[in-house]
Amino acid sequence: MPAPSGEPAAAPASAVAPTLAELMDYVRGAARDEALIASLPLAPEERTWIRLDGPGGSEAWLIGWPPGTGTGWHDHADSFGAFTTAAGALTEHSLAVRLPTDGWRTLELKDGVDRTRELATGQGRAFGQNHVHEVLNESGTAHAVSVHAYYPPLPRIRRFSRTGPVLRLEQTERPEDWQ
Repeated sequence: MPAPSGEPAAAPASAVAPTLAELMDYVRGAARDEALIASLPLAPEERTWIRLDGPGGSEAWLIGWPPGTGTGWHDHADSFGAFTTAAGALTEHSLAVRLPTDGWRTLELKDGVDRTRELATGQGRAFGQNHVHEVLNESGTAHAVSVHAYYPPLPRIRRFSRTGPVLRLEQTERPEDWQ
């Protein structure tokens, strides 16, 4: 069972990086942990979260999503990861394209790169490095809860705005910005 913690856990020098399958198994298991899910305080208008100790030195989060909230477009830089909806439903909009990692501010996306997934309770997905997406709780009345895990622990998150086919890099956040 994952244990909440206040500080990022450093991976032991001998730790073996978890696989995508191991991250997916972890988030699925945590999402079924009723006591863990119940431990998350839910706010009426803002997302809430608890940091968890993920497998193999990974970074994990339990996140509460009030109705109508979302992340905005972002990526997880060099980290790969997985997430599962533990309660409610989430929508993921993603891009089926590999973006340059650095050196750009604006890109025009080609037709056909948009993907949408509806993730009901118990459903999730894994993703590779530099995966660009936004996650939303589109319910007008119900909270959602999800479990996320990333490896290596998030070095940065790039945030984007999107107008039609134009994706613009707006800012880069580092761990000190969200911990």
